[in-house]
Amino acid sequence: MLPTTDVSAALAQTAAFYEHVKSVIPDIEWPVHAPYVVAINELKKDRNAVILAHNYQTPEIFHCVADITGDSLALARKAVETDADVIVLAGVHFMAETAKLLNPDKVVLIPDEKAGCSLADSITAADIRELRQRYPGVPVVTYVNTSAEVKAESDICCTSGNAVEVVESLGTEQVIFLPDEYLGNYVAQQTDVRIIQWQGHCEVHERFTASELEKYRADFDELVIIARPECPPDVLAVADFVGSTAQMQAYVHRERPTRVLMVTECSMSDNVAADIPDVEFIRPCNLCPHMKRITLANIYESLETLEPRVEIDPGVAENARRAVERMLAIGA
Repeated sequence: MLPTTDVSAALAQTAAFYEHVKSVIPDIEWPVHAPYVVAINELKKDRNAVILAHNYQTPEIFHCVADITGDSLALARKAVETDADVIVLAGVHFMAETAKLLNPDKVVLIPDEKAGCSLADSITAADIRELRQRYPGVPVVTYVNTSAEVKAESDICCTSGNAVEVVESLGTEQVIFLPDEYLGNYVAQQTDVRIIQWQGHCEVHERFTASELEKYRADFDELVIIARPECPPDVLAVADFVGSTAQMQAYVHRERPTRVLMVTECSMSDNVAADIPDVEFIRPCNLCPHMKRITLANIYESLETLEPRVEIDPGVAENARRAVERMLAIGA
């Protein structure tokens, strides 16, 4: 529980934060957030801790307490650069595992252990072993949205931002690509390498439809639609740009469209909108229930107690770390 805090003092201390996020957080909510923002930022100093926050975290986390933000690839790269003693992963469990793989001697915390991922749950290590028997000698490329056990059975990991580059780096005629079917479809269209796929899906992105997006386009003039490759093929067909969350963010910063619809988890639109107030964001709001398990309250509690800690079996960690490091070595 948060220690008793003078709300008026907290509001004064966090005025600059709120000025940045006021377009996406109602003023009636800020007195609830402000004491946590103050307490968390103070506790980070006491613990020599950093908070890594994924693009899908809510604005009060993403903009007001996080030290490092980005997509899965950016968080993986930056996790190895920190000299903090404690890493708090404001995201889902597989991301915290990845941070632990790359920082085995640091304390890595996940504020809610139930913050999972439908895509990660769609495949197991046993599934990969069976695929290797069916396709002997074919390398396995695994999306980072997977458990450490699955990574340990893989040759190399990838993200949506570098999937094509990773696949082509192997120099083979075919690869087993896991577990996102839609991302696999997208990669197959970008390369001559044969893609052997798995039928896993992200519960957020598979809910979008082309007809829904076409209706938005009819209702809003000058609307630019940008989507993640984890969306169904008919959605990608109507999008003006397809890319990872980092690439989507960069697109909006670079192109400054009059209106934009980001076909992904809707907190990301809030986070980008706070940085670019001159762009109008149209928001079909598909939330990730797992990402939303992370809150200011449980981040504070996690820092205070240094729990729950992420631990990985050493036998699993060695092979999983190798798969992640091979990914990071590409383009590093």
